[in-house]
Amino acid sequence: MKSYNQALKILEKNKIEINDENINSSESLNRVSSVNIYANSDYPSANNASFDGYAINSKDTNKLDKKTHQKFKIVGSIAAGDKPIKKKFKKFETVEIMTGALIPKFFDTIIPIEKINFYPHINKTRYILLNKKFPKFEHVRFKGSDYKKGDLLISKGTILKSNHILALKTLGIKKVKVKKKPNILFFSTGNEITNKSKILDWEVRNSNCDYINSLKQNFLFNFKDGGILRDNQGNLFKSHISKMLKSKIDLIITSGAVSAGKFDFVPSVVNNFKLSSYFKNVAIRPGKPILFAKIRGKSKAIFGLPGNPISSAACFRFFVYPYLRNLLGIKEENSFKAILKNKFKKKRDFTRFVKSKLITTNNGKLEVQILKGQESFRIKSFIQSNIWVLLPPGKEIFKKGEIVDCFFPNQSNKIFQ
Repeated sequence: MKSYNQALKILEKNKIEINDENINSSESLNRVSSVNIYANSDYPSANNASFDGYAINSKDTNKLDKKTHQKFKIVGSIAAGDKPIKKKFKKFETVEIMTGALIPKFFDTIIPIEKINFYPHINKTRYILLNKKFPKFEHVRFKGSDYKKGDLLISKGTILKSNHILALKTLGIKKVKVKKKPNILFFSTGNEITNKSKILDWEVRNSNCDYINSLKQNFLFNFKDGGILRDNQGNLFKSHISKMLKSKIDLIITSGAVSAGKFDFVPSVVNNFKLSSYFKNVAIRPGKPILFAKIRGKSKAIFGLPGNPISSAACFRFFVYPYLRNLLGIKEENSFKAILKNKFKKKRDFTRFVKSKLITTNNGKLEVQILKGQESFRIKSFIQSNIWVLLPPGKEIFKKGEIVDCFFPNQSNKIFQ
């Protein structure tokens, strides 16, 4: 049986090809940049005022002090959005200027309006009166001080968020090249699975399908529900795989029928095809009977997830999601650390994914409590949890106070890189 790390290395080496596409930057939320994106202009595009006030030439104040006053004649007013003034200014002249307005070349500093004394008085403002030396470049936003043309704006492999869209639109970048979303075809399996709201005692609601479908925005894929495959429909599943090889579907994912029972047909059907890579069963809990297969000569792959809801959720999070990140060129995900609040025991040779509750203490420490009810059928603890804790193999007892690795349940919550 393969270890979790061995399985991840197989996934990393067997990625399928996902093409690029150009889309509007305004519609790029949660898409992955497939190239580095560079600033196409200076930002700010010209020197402008960071305060409402009056623009002066700082040299005109060099000889001023408390005993020496100087009147500066107000010769104009400039608002944000006004065209640049080309007139020639004279010594001891000033212009009223608003935040964001372009600063004429003659002037090199801004005096905020709160510091201005007007002459002869505030209701008749022909001059401003200064009695101190002002340094150069006060309250000036310089051309290119934030981004210069050609600066790296967004790195290849970045998941584009709202802050990126703001930057793209600010710099006038209308189109961005991103990875296409992988197309996933999903099948639930089993005679017991149903989409009915009212069920009999032997029936099970088709929750895994809706759960994975709900992740499509966070985990960057397109989802298609292939329906429910019954215990005697192995041949139908084989037909669906054959059709996938000629379609735009990138991945088939199944839930259930992947273990070693009489009606667990997924492994035998998958092995009818020519495969370049295959594994089944990984030393993990929950989700040991997970399956992965890469079709030889095709950019197509198959995941077989366990049927129990928590096993299916854990395997999607810790196998399918890392695979999708690799396909899209997103850098490897890092865990973040927290202090374990309670003792936990597991099988020594297994990696364990445990439903847990992350909290922040009053002194700013991250602590995590492993919840009761870790069995793969229990959803109460899944609802109570807000984090997965990953406990590695080679160790059986994890004591209170130890540092453990944590992962958010979905990508949209992720704040650590």
